[in-house]
Amino acid sequence: MGRLDGKVAIITGAANGQGATEAALFAKEGAKVVATDLEIEALQEVVDQIRANNGESIAIQHNVASEEEWKSVVAKVIEAFGKIDVLVNNAGVSEPRTLLDISMDQWQKVMDIDLTGCVLGMKYTIPEMQKAGGGSVINISSIGGLVGMAGTSPYTAAKGALRSLSKAAAVEYAKQNVRVNSVHPGIVVTPMIEEYFDEQVKQYYESLTQLPRLGKPEDIAYGVLYLASDESSFMTGSEMVIDGGWTAL
Repeated sequence: MGRLDGKVAIITGAANGQGATEAALFAKEGAKVVATDLEIEALQEVVDQIRANNGESIAIQHNVASEEEWKSVVAKVIEAFGKIDVLVNNAGVSEPRTLLDISMDQWQKVMDIDLTGCVLGMKYTIPEMQKAGGGSVINISSIGGLVGMAGTSPYTAAKGALRSLSKAAAVEYAKQNVRVNSVHPGIVVTPMIEEYFDEQVKQYYESLTQLPRLGKPEDIAYGVLYLASDESSFMTGSEMVIDGGWTAL
């Protein structure tokens, strides 16, 4: 018996890194996984690998900042599987800039994907969870949503707002057994991080991470799995911090 047997889960940003790891783990634990991303070729490879391992998954090309595309994704999931039990709002981008360096176009891009994309995801999946008798939304925030991180002002602003939004949604829909929690990873080595991961940046991150290594996608995926499963059925409106001790200082 898998920990997610019978559940239908949407995971955004699933073409690589943390999202791809979550998708594979969810499928291994019995979920029917709807993997979405803009990078459709890489996404299809993730889904093909899941199927090769006897899992059930479909790939949908998806811009999370588009309301019309969210409507389409939800309609396709209901047509394919009849319900939605879990939403993992994992898709995200970062602009490694200070507040004075950022252009308004760059600011808006981060807000559209990291915050508005999550708003739209909840807006169109929570009604389906209500019909199904409940569900779990997991919003992937960041330790940047809890503490200041120099050089990432737009990213931390979006992730901090996502933390607060998760709490508000948790209160609004708790009586319908829809749970909403946020996950706050520390520095996890993924393609998004590696884009600007020179030796100086790496040493800085390592100096603030108390455990003797940086994070791996698997470290976060198992926390997300717990929140998606019925094991966390009395947990809503909470933050799960998985950061190697960064915020313990």
